[in-house]
Amino acid sequence: MQAEIDALLALQSDDLRIREIEDQIKALDPQLAALDARRGKASEALARAQAAVQTEEKKKRELEGRLAQHKQMQERNLHALDDVKRMREATAATAQVDTTKRLMAEDESELQILGRRLSDLNATVDASSKGLADIEKEQEATRPDIEAKRAALQEELGGARKERDGRSSGVSRPMLSKYDRIRSKRPMALYPLQGGSCGNCDTAIPLQRRNMMSGGGQIEVCEACGVLLYSGA
Repeated sequence: MQAEIDALLALQSDDLRIREIEDQIKALDPQLAALDARRGKASEALARAQAAVQTEEKKKRELEGRLAQHKQMQERNLHALDDVKRMREATAATAQVDTTKRLMAEDESELQILGRRLSDLNATVDASSKGLADIEKEQEATRPDIEAKRAALQEELGGARKERDGRSSGVSRPMLSKYDRIRSKRPMALYPLQGGSCGNCDTAIPLQRRNMMSGGGQIEVCEACGVLLYSGA
């Protein structure tokens, strides 16, 4: 039975090592997530600014097209005004010229406003692009370092699990099943007796069971907390 206790202790040592490596990997994940989130936020800001520029440029093209149509219309109106012979026709032609002139002025005013807005938006695009480039340059140093640490830990974890699988063959299947079930709920499953009490919860163990553990090397289950107990004497 002592051989199985030794095998379980070695197995538990492997499991604690595996848990420690897994915790180290988990500690790196938020760092990578933070880098991704920061870069993603900057990328989204740039995309929004670029989309806004595209929208305003489309409006500008449409407005320029409308202004061109109004200019052509005004040329026809002026020609028509030159050709009129009667006062009534002249009055109507003049009104049409004035209306088109007003429309052209509105178009030009909107184009000026749109031009200023586009200038501001393009400045935002430039600033967002620079911000994203700065973040990417900064992460060129930090990200590979974190990823290299993570890869090394993953390799170490694979080796630790392989060693653990090899050691598990030294434990009987029923005991291994019981150990794994307990370990799934707590970091450690196997504790030594401490002065006649459970080494985990300090509950006193009956003398008869203590004698079985100390005399025959038997592994018992603590009735209070459910861990495996052995005599370390």
